[in-house]
Amino acid sequence: MRISERLPLSVLKGVIVASAMAATLVPVAAFDGSTNGTGTTDAALPVTPGGARPLEEMVRLGTQALRSGETEKGIDSLRYAADQGHAGAQWKLGRMYAEGEGVERNDIKAFQYFSQIANMHADDNPATPQARFVADAFVALGGYYLVGIPNTKIHRDTSRARDMFAYAASYFGDPDAQYHLARLYIDGDGVRRDPRFAARWLGLAAHKGQYQAQAALGGLLFKGDDGVPRQAAQGLMWLTLARDAAAGPDDKWVVDLYDDAFASATPDERSMALVYLEKYMKIAR
Repeated sequence: MRISERLPLSVLKGVIVASAMAATLVPVAAFDGSTNGTGTTDAALPVTPGGARPLEEMVRLGTQALRSGETEKGIDSLRYAADQGHAGAQWKLGRMYAEGEGVERNDIKAFQYFSQIANMHADDNPATPQARFVADAFVALGGYYLVGIPNTKIHRDTSRARDMFAYAASYFGDPDAQYHLARLYIDGDGVRRDPRFAARWLGLAAHKGQYQAQAALGGLLFKGDDGVPRQAAQGLMWLTLARDAAAGPDDKWVVDLYDDAFASATPDERSMALVYLEKYMKIAR
């Protein structure tokens, strides 16, 4: 099954809700941001007529508290905003639990927060500022479905993973989702292997600067594959960009891919790759 258009929200929401109900929600967490510099105390902060502070104010409070080391206070503020449906607060809580940032890592809690975002904001306008949180939530859910969460009812389900990635890739145009979707079709993980289809998504993500997509696309073009003609110089150009962007310990595969390609490239291919790279950088600037 190829997914290149926006998936029906009813299908996606049913997938997410069914999985989210498998666990009990336990709110928590923290956020990064800037202080307001006003020197006002909590008691002096503005409140709505009903006595509740605006959600953005609660997020700011949580952010400020976390920056000053008041973890519990920051968690309480963000939890309040998250419970009221604030996508940014939900996203930060999800990320903190997913990465064990300031809290004990808990993938099921992270999954729940990301599910809240996806259920409440799936049809948000992609041009809104919070759209990046929504898209990232879909990508995170796709990652969980891809491997499952041990000792929970969230099992490995490549079909659901594909749906999550496809939605964020097509509707939100998210480059990370585009890369992960392409990866499924490169590896044939739960889908029929289709390098040509993968290359289309990789190209979209690569032009947005997603370095993993640049590396994967470069590898495909350098060697060629089923439906993807060999274009060694173009491939080496993308691999060069990816190598320069790779910085983490998990990026060794990117550097190795570049090294192997560069070592086997002919002098003409290397020279042409440099020409392509210079043109690309001029356009990018």
